[in-house]
Amino acid sequence: MSVATDFKRDLLGAIPSLRAFAVSLSQNADRADDLVQETLVKAWDKQSSFQPGTNLKAWLFTILRNEFYSQMRKRGREVQDSDGAITGRVAVHPAQHGSLDLDDFRKALERLPEDQREAIILIGASGFSYEEAANICDCAVGTIKSRVSRARSHLQQTLGISGEGDFGPDSIAAQVMGSSAA
Repeated sequence: MSVATDFKRDLLGAIPSLRAFAVSLSQNADRADDLVQETLVKAWDKQSSFQPGTNLKAWLFTILRNEFYSQMRKRGREVQDSDGAITGRVAVHPAQHGSLDLDDFRKALERLPEDQREAIILIGASGFSYEEAANICDCAVGTIKSRVSRARSHLQQTLGISGEGDFGPDSIAAQVMGSSAA
């Protein structure tokens, strides 16, 4: 008989012992079968590194054990999400679009007249009430409201915004995001 034939015969003969060892490690028959199969594939692939005359069973058990611990480490880093619930919650709109939009907004804000820029920053970004902003700017509340209104209109025109639909992801990204959350 050839060395390859002996190897194949001894490999097949070790399967019951490998399976018993795999079941004892994994505590699950299906996972044990997968583990034995992976062990046999690796052993067959690496049979040239096996030294004939040495203990094949010990070599196979070492491969199985190493494969088991490799899978355990891998599973420790994985998150089970078979229904896609976790993936749906972590899907986000690509950040590069937001960065570009923010750059455009900053440029448009810089082009506003100083009094309008000051008013919209106080109301929109700093969270002051119209009365507080009027006190800060030492002017009437109506003047602040007018400046904010003109600033908003100017920003909408400069940025080409016609309504709420112009904010957030585009229609394609919104569909993808919506389908992953479902």
